[in-house]
Amino acid sequence: MRVRRTLWSTLLTTLALAPGAAAASGPPLALIAEPAAGNAPFLAMIAGARHSIELTMYELYDTRVERALAAAARRGVAVRVLLNGGYYGDREDTNASAYAYLRQHGVRVRYTPSRFALTHQKTLTVDGRRSAIMTLNLDGWYAGTRDFAVIDRRPADVAAILAVFDADWAGRPVSPRAGAGDLVWSPGAASAMLALIGSARRSIDLEDEELAYAPATDALCSAARRGVSVRIVMTYESRWQEAFARLHSCGAQIRLYHGQRYYIHAKLLLIDARQGLVGSQNLSTASLDYNRELGIELTAPALLAVLTRDFEADFTGGARYP
Repeated sequence: MRVRRTLWSTLLTTLALAPGAAAASGPPLALIAEPAAGNAPFLAMIAGARHSIELTMYELYDTRVERALAAAARRGVAVRVLLNGGYYGDREDTNASAYAYLRQHGVRVRYTPSRFALTHQKTLTVDGRRSAIMTLNLDGWYAGTRDFAVIDRRPADVAAILAVFDADWAGRPVSPRAGAGDLVWSPGAASAMLALIGSARRSIDLEDEELAYAPATDALCSAARRGVSVRIVMTYESRWQEAFARLHSCGAQIRLYHGQRYYIHAKLLLIDARQGLVGSQNLSTASLDYNRELGIELTAPALLAVLTRDFEADFTGGARYP
């Protein structure tokens, strides 16, 4: 498929890696696009670990990732895995299989603190040197979803991510740091999200899974009414119908996927083609104010160019609303 070949080419160009290769060094930030990449970049990170691996994951179903983590532990890597344990700690079966497998194979694994509604964060950190900040779960469904991940080698960012991991691992409160100034943490991300939307002067391009945060809908409408081009790409669900109708009436352009091509799972916000936000946060009150989540703001022109190109492809491929 031409789209898939284009995305795979983009991945290799951005990361400057051969498929499945692990890089010891690289640019401060690099981008991974799904569905092209699959689990290869994350398996490569795990396989390349020499000292430590820290994984925080909302849903872990990918048995290849589980086996790779177990193999790392066997070769002496200190592997720690935090899995979402359910709504405010009300234990669910979602990650039970992965939890049991990892414990049986020598991986240190815990469920996440119950003070968060959910731990929806998706990060993989290797050797204290680089972190993957993801919109995707490691669930094996890569071929069917639009998702992104940012490989972050900035020392301040990696240190901030590890500090939060250590606190969540120990179950103690922490005030997350913004690292190099680009990390956006939940709980408490609502103000940053609204500030980004409010800063737009020319364009807002949004891909998201949920549209359930009224202040964000208000801010998007306000932007459209002041002449900002507001474009939204989502997978259709009836529960977002009211928000779709309101945004359309404000002048936003909406393109929807109805099961074709792939599922829009990405959380992507592009502002004036000069700033972006990629991460785990959906536009919902829970995601912004009550969950543990992580996103990263981007200003690197090369990364924004790739994100813009992929957004344009998704916008073109979606069905016009209404």
